Amino acid sequence: MSTDSSREYFASPPPELDESYWRALLNEHDGLSNGEIHDPVSEDAFSKDGDSFPPPIYESQEESDWEIIRRLMEADSAIELTVVGFNRGGLLVEWRSLHGFIPASQLIDFPASSNPVQRQKALISRVGETLHLRIIELNEEQSRLIFSERAARVLPGERADLLSRIRMGDTISGVVTNLCDFGAFVDLGGLEGLIHISELSWGRVGHPAEILGRGQDITVHVLDIQQDVGRVALSLKRLHPDPWATVQQRYHIGEIVHGVITNVVDFGAFARIEEGLEGLIHVSELAEGHFLHPRNVVSEGQEIDARILSIDGHARRLGLTLRAISS
Repeated sequence: MSTDSSREYFASPPPELDESYWRALLNEHDGLSNGEIHDPVSEDAFSKDGDSFPPPIYESQEESDWEIIRRLMEADSAIELTVVGFNRGGLLVEWRSLHGFIPASQLIDFPASSNPVQRQKALISRVGETLHLRIIELNEEQSRLIFSERAARVLPGERADLLSRIRMGDTISGVVTNLCDFGAFVDLGGLEGLIHISELSWGRVGHPAEILGRGQDITVHVLDIQQDVGRVALSLKRLHPDPWATVQQRYHIGEIVHGVITNVVDFGAFARIEEGLEGLIHVSELAEGHFLHPRNVVSEGQEIDARILSIDGHARRLGLTLRAISS
């Protein structure tokens, strides 16, 4: 973990979710090694070999293709389309004069590998296939037409029925369908929700794969719902009390606690003393004398006893020391 990300760990809780959070539902950047966020449906989702599709040209007719496809969406009808291309985010399809996109997270049996070469091979192999699809998002002004193979597995009306029944604060079951840098996708029964990485645990999470596995059955808390576009924000950590909320009542300065080293960085080491509760052992508090690097003193996975130096539940900070610990 870098110094910057470690500082973020000790920052205040994340702000309220905004529209950029919702856009993560369709961001397929789990194949990017540099952490860049790539939005295929706003950049090059509707392109072949980097060239943009021209806007559809309608012949004189009573009803445009957009109007027809909107009626299909409102009827929750499934359609079969042939894959005509791909990009790093998913597959490209055509319906009459319109061009659509299937995010990789919405494909059935898509490999979980984050290796960009393997992902590309998997996408290439789907070109020419005919897929059973359902429309999950439509925006004529942005020429945005999003399909899902997963959503087509349920009967017409099931997704809308589920969306109308669930409420913020509900606890529901689902299956993890995809893991990427920003979170985990969960199939709730034809309707897919997202657990943002910040909602996986009260503690630090480097990648969702540390917490969940693809195909895993889980129970989640419904954090937020956008009925108009069928998007559901989920949380795993809110099924449990926030350990930081009561840390100052349950621990005191000078107390010796047992923990496990979770990460070693240039300026010290992090130790987990309970689920969701980690403290920092600053490099100056690791040992007496001089040493080249914290890794010369502790290693990840090592069990330690440490003394609490400081507690700040509001700032989510816990200072620990390994010095002067009596045996």
